[in-house]
Amino acid sequence: MASRLVRGTAIGCGVAALVGGGVGFAVGEPVTQADIPPPRTLPKDLCAKIGDVSSLLPKASAGPVAMIQGGTSDVTCQAGTSRAKVRAYTSASVSVTVTPYGGQDAGAGNTPFTPAQVAKRTFTRSPLKSYDKDRPYPTKVSRTESGLAGESWKVRALVQHADIVVLVEYTANPIDGDSAQKAALALADRAIWESK
Repeated sequence: MASRLVRGTAIGCGVAALVGGGVGFAVGEPVTQADIPPPRTLPKDLCAKIGDVSSLLPKASAGPVAMIQGGTSDVTCQAGTSRAKVRAYTSASVSVTVTPYGGQDAGAGNTPFTPAQVAKRTFTRSPLKSYDKDRPYPTKVSRTESGLAGESWKVRALVQHADIVVLVEYTANPIDGDSAQKAALALADRAIWESK
């Protein structure tokens, strides 16, 4: 009788330990700020690394055209020419915004979202249409035509790789829509590459 009681107590203690361990694992330790990775720091010369964008702009001047860099956590690179500057009926502007994402708290008892998961979620929620034709990275594109003969185009290209999302906005006149889109996608890929 005593041995049966001892054995029952031992089994009961073992079950309690297992249940207690399971509950502790399910609830998990509280997530602290140290558990959530911050966004990476982008290079201070990112726009210079992306390089010359003179091929996207009217021939306003000889030599390469560097984009002007702004921002700290998100970096925006911009360049453009106006009709007044080039004395012709041409104009163009290009903007590249590179956003690095950090991790995010996923709520009590859950492991934090990784930077890549947060970037992917942001990319997925964008209203732009998916573009999957032979692309190395997940890509979405929108094109807006204007002008009497459709000679003006605004292209927006959104590209995601790991924890980085790049938005390129390219407007030019006159230009072919396919050429504008190809240029915007190439620039987005360069930005992704230089942000690694």
